[in-house]
Amino acid sequence: MRGADQTGEQQVTSDSLFGGRLSCLQYRSGYRFSVDAILAAHFFPPPPGSTVLDLCGGCGIISLISLYRWYDNIVSLSCLELQPALAALASRNLVLNGFEEKMKVVQGDLRRILDFFPAETFSSVICNPPFYRKDCGRPCQDEESFIARHQVFCSLEDVVAAASLVVKNRGKTVFVYPAAGLNSLLLALHQYRLVPKRLQIIFSYPGMASDARLVLVEAVKNGGEGMQILPPFYIYEQRLGSYSQEMQRLYDADWNGLTPQ
Repeated sequence: MRGADQTGEQQVTSDSLFGGRLSCLQYRSGYRFSVDAILAAHFFPPPPGSTVLDLCGGCGIISLISLYRWYDNIVSLSCLELQPALAALASRNLVLNGFEEKMKVVQGDLRRILDFFPAETFSSVICNPPFYRKDCGRPCQDEESFIARHQVFCSLEDVVAAASLVVKNRGKTVFVYPAAGLNSLLLALHQYRLVPKRLQIIFSYPGMASDARLVLVEAVKNGGEGMQILPPFYIYEQRLGSYSQEMQRLYDADWNGLTPQ
């Protein structure tokens, strides 16, 4: 059960990124963002004139990072989140960071995405979907985290279908997903005419002892053949070590906008 104070209010922490230049409120005992959101937010820097959807937005962290990094390139950014409490937190975060002019939060079910956005509205969609089937993955201590991490109210296919419906023809989508589920992700992308164009495998640290942890995939709606396989990305320098240089620079306030290599 999520922690609450004596008045029954949900307890919130105020966390920061980029040397304190970006703030993010999170529920102390609920779903909290992790490194997968940081990676996804940086994988495809949006070009000038972009209209962006943060799908499965949670507390809005991908939206916040995107606007902090590329505010001038983004015309508008929408964050769609199923859970009312997380959507409310994302709304608080956009105000806290002064992003009201370009960002809006929509609370709703992605399976009815055309109730919220017209078809082919966005030039790019970034998605950190629930990773695990309902009966798989790590157990969670609270309902909010369980719904955010498990495919309780939607399947992977539902998420990909929603992204395909609202991204423009030749628009780009970015997904972060467990490496063990790469085959399922690629099948779903092709099923909904999102053709993978860039792929990067994320490892915890270098060496044979580290299994692939995550994958980042950029796909283009109705794209042509050909896919770029990027070099492996390591989160840590070594087992139980500090962040790698590549990972650390994603936390740098003045990161130069190049895709992680």
